[in-house]
Amino acid sequence: MEKENKKIAIGADHAGFELKEKIKNVLHEMGYEVVDLGTNSTDSVDYPLIAKSVATHVAGKNPDKGILICGTGIGMSIAANKVRGIIAANCYDAETAKLSRQHNNSNILTLGGRTTTFDTAKDIVKVWLETDFEGGRHQRRIQEIRDLEKK
Repeated sequence: MEKENKKIAIGADHAGFELKEKIKNVLHEMGYEVVDLGTNSTDSVDYPLIAKSVATHVAGKNPDKGILICGTGIGMSIAANKVRGIIAANCYDAETAKLSRQHNNSNILTLGGRTTTFDTAKDIVKVWLETDFEGGRHQRRIQEIRDLEKK
């Protein structure tokens, strides 16, 4: 785990608000400084705006990782991946979280507030944060993704 940067951005839409608040507590317990970029209630908001805010911070390495939560995590993943430099992975269990870091070097984790229990989400977040990128053959593939962003 990257111990030098214990700061993480987090954001959610109305469907992910309650899970976001619980995950913030987990992050604090893990020693993270949490940058909460909204939303702050269950009132309806447009998830692409929250995704843009978190993704822009992460792409600028301030901080270098983020978590986004909407109803399924899919919309947040799609929106965040439109920002250059972002590899957002919608994970649904600890194994997908681990592989998204080992093989894909994901810098944003997306979760489904309506589809993921708190216990599962807690496991996913912990594994995602504790898993490092393996590099090697995977680095070449990440570079190929970065090359797609240039076109």
